[in-house]
Amino acid sequence: MNFETKAIELVTGEAEKFKELIEQARCVLFDFDGPICQLFAGHSAKAIAEDQETWLAVRGLAGVLTERERSSRDPHWVLSEVAARHPGSDLVIELEEWLTQQELWAVERAMPTAYADPLIRTWSAMGVRLAIATNNSDRTVKAYLESRHLIGCFAPNIYGRTRELHLLKPNPYNLKRALWALGAAADTTLMIGDTPSDHAAAQGAGVHFLGYARNKEKQRLLLEAGVAPWSIVNSLETVLVAVRGGAA
Repeated sequence: MNFETKAIELVTGEAEKFKELIEQARCVLFDFDGPICQLFAGHSAKAIAEDQETWLAVRGLAGVLTERERSSRDPHWVLSEVAARHPGSDLVIELEEWLTQQELWAVERAMPTAYADPLIRTWSAMGVRLAIATNNSDRTVKAYLESRHLIGCFAPNIYGRTRELHLLKPNPYNLKRALWALGAAADTTLMIGDTPSDHAAAQGAGVHFLGYARNKEKQRLLLEAGVAPWSIVNSLETVLVAVRGGAA
């Protein structure tokens, strides 16, 4: 059985729950890298993490990273760990700006997630309030959305990485900022994310969660994090069909 068939069966087996999850959403919070686009499509996040290590080494700071951090594929996590040990330092400020520049460079090469654009436009046209809560820089998000002519569906409700790096997801800080700004009730808000940290942040904010798993590994990690199988999709087409069906 291939991954696509399995994922569809997981959803259709709990069709009513999935339908309710979508139809009750009056506000939708998107993670950025994953559900909206594959930001580092031309240069993987793992490669960025390796470049991050090189950037530090060139400055004679290779010893700043632990062994676990050097083997990480998540540059945001590495940044938050370094920030926790060196809060407010010039090193952290420069490292955060370096990562932002890597993200901005990647925007032109980013690959849109299939069906994300029409899903966003459909929800927006229906009056569903949309926001983005991400560990990426808000400068990166705005640059990408402008390139896709989607900025009007979200602005000004784009909540990205701040200098307070301990507030990155899984901390629910940005989700709560979005809820407050939109005047949204948590029980009618849906978060769409693709990582366990997105799920943890959604739980912390008290909102519903829909997992987007573009491959088996993403699906496995979400399942291990406790995400219900029926609330994981491997294509946003499944969501778009449900949204359009609910509007019929």
